[in-house]
Amino acid sequence: MNPRRRRLLFGGLAASGVTLTALLAQRSPALFNACHALLPPATAAHELVQSAWAGVDAKRFLDCHVHLVGTGDSGSGIEVHPRMESLFHPLQYAQRLFYLNAGCVHDAPGRIDDSYVERLQNLVDGLPPGARLLLFAFDRFHDVDGRADPDRSSFYTPNAYARSVADRHPQVFAWAASIHPHRVDCVEELAAAVRAGARAVKWLPSAMGIDPSSPLCDRFYAALASHDVPLISHAGEERAVDGGDLQAFGNPLLLRRPLDHGVRVVVAHCASIGSAVDLDRGANGPQATCFDLFARLMGEARYDKLLFADISALTLRNRSAEIVRTVIERSEWHPRLLNGSDYPLPGIVPLISPAEFAERGMLPQSAVPVLETIRQHNPLLFDFVLKRHLSAGARRFAASVFETRSFFERNSV
Repeated sequence: MNPRRRRLLFGGLAASGVTLTALLAQRSPALFNACHALLPPATAAHELVQSAWAGVDAKRFLDCHVHLVGTGDSGSGIEVHPRMESLFHPLQYAQRLFYLNAGCVHDAPGRIDDSYVERLQNLVDGLPPGARLLLFAFDRFHDVDGRADPDRSSFYTPNAYARSVADRHPQVFAWAASIHPHRVDCVEELAAAVRAGARAVKWLPSAMGIDPSSPLCDRFYAALASHDVPLISHAGEERAVDGGDLQAFGNPLLLRRPLDHGVRVVVAHCASIGSAVDLDRGANGPQATCFDLFARLMGEARYDKLLFADISALTLRNRSAEIVRTVIERSEWHPRLLNGSDYPLPGIVPLISPAEFAERGMLPQSAVPVLETIRQHNPLLFDFVLKRHLSAGARRFAASVFETRSFFERNSV
């Protein structure tokens, strides 16, 4: 789905709250997740599902890109910007409702936080024993003086809440902190998060106001390297969370600074969308695709043990299928790739089309109806099975891409 089509979808549906509410009530399978529970026995036993797990040790499976969201109705401390609930901002309003449906909490007023976590538990129950999810906290936007700016923060998920959810359910969840490097207490907060079991730090630079190449980040990078905690940073254009006028902060080349500090960096989504200035040719250099800039970094030998990427969101329709094909074909990258779902996005039905991959010869046609059934019950399993069966000629993602747990154990590289 190109950006204009996506805006038309969300914006058009959001033009009337009554219309969107009615559509949700109808549970149209073309637009909304039906939020069923366990898979039908025939689907659970289907060869497509069974073969997807062949060669993958579920005890080493950790979905490393899962958003922990809600409304704060449980006292969690989660904050959502008012524009997400206002028809005067139709795109954000529609996104919020789609996200709630994707997480299957759209009909749980008063207990959305708890229902979201319960749904995640239900989805993990549909995976083999041992599979776990890495839940993300999400820090506020901060200015260069380290002051939080709630008005520029689309949402906020506290570290304390992510930790508490993981602590309550350690068999299925781990957690990643989110710490803005401009905060006066960023180094102390990182140390506290590490003591509390945080496996990584999550950034979305354009939405948080972080220039990864700024010297203001240096003391935080030194702390990350000292603790051997990986940084999972979005790169490329951001379209799921409002990035305002700071899309330039998604330039993959800006991540050279943490890499040069010895930080393990995970480039979210393989920087698979948008373009940015080729800073290697100067501050006023030509535009290049973010994916090409990411590929350049992956080709630099000095970053072999530091630079990684997750494959979350690669299958979304606003990404190029040719990028997916390239990532599969680049088998030398596979030991540095980590599986993530970007949940709840796989639950937003219009955003991923198995049929389009089948039309491109990257997926068997017979897999399409099975995958569509899986998605209406378990978007996490849908995301996994789809990726396991995508192909570029004779190549597929290596099984190791889906065994990510050891990467997030300290001193693993």
